[in-house]
Amino acid sequence: MIYALTDSWVVAKRDLMHWIREPVRVFAGMLYPVVSVLIFAFVFGSAMSVYGGGSYQEFLLPGMLGQAIAFGTAATMMVVSLDASRGVTDRFRASPMSQTGVVAGRSIADLVNSTLEILLLVLCGLAIGWRWHLGIVSALAAVGLLLWLRFALIWVGIYFGLLLKPEASSASWMVLFPLTMFANTFVSPELMPPWLRLVSEWNPISSTVAACRELFGNPGVGGDSWAAQHAVLLAIVWPLLLVAIFWPLSVRRYRDLSR
Repeated sequence: MIYALTDSWVVAKRDLMHWIREPVRVFAGMLYPVVSVLIFAFVFGSAMSVYGGGSYQEFLLPGMLGQAIAFGTAATMMVVSLDASRGVTDRFRASPMSQTGVVAGRSIADLVNSTLEILLLVLCGLAIGWRWHLGIVSALAAVGLLLWLRFALIWVGIYFGLLLKPEASSASWMVLFPLTMFANTFVSPELMPPWLRLVSEWNPISSTVAACRELFGNPGVGGDSWAAQHAVLLAIVWPLLLVAIFWPLSVRRYRDLSR
């Protein structure tokens, strides 16, 4: 166990050092969600309505946080896939390192990156008029749920990154983009057609976004469905289910790479 923790931290530091040496790439990745917030808040915001009323800027930011968390999966997939294709992963496997520690190190580095991204988006939200209204403890709980979802999606990204070639991993946006749009990120599910509302309400991203709106005290909370009324519970259960499935799959895939 001690060796696994030590190796996880070694791999995490290696990944973090790569970001320090490539600040332009990191900056560009973090700039996209900020630009998206500004576009949706000021270009589309005047034409958008919130079910039940309220400020669209306050409705928007939790959705943008959820989308940024989901899009991080593509970055995880791409880096893991590139390491595997370039032989970096094989060198790790040939070293006296914990097999769990290598993939866990990736998750630590990605969580650090996501924490910085959340902080940047929160600052951007404060600049456009977004606020939390239920105290700092409730706000930190919302951030915790965002990072919990990110942790779960990291393992999804690691598994598919080890499974797919870099070319296929780069196309993951084709899946992630509609996944974040068929959710409550930008529009209240109550305003959608019935079939799309059902998909949106049971989307794991929607659960986390709805839970964040509830904990931040932002508009758009409610709905008569079971999923809408138990968003915080689902925001805990969905990531737990993803971790339970993809953590062991990722470790097994890592062990079987050369077979």
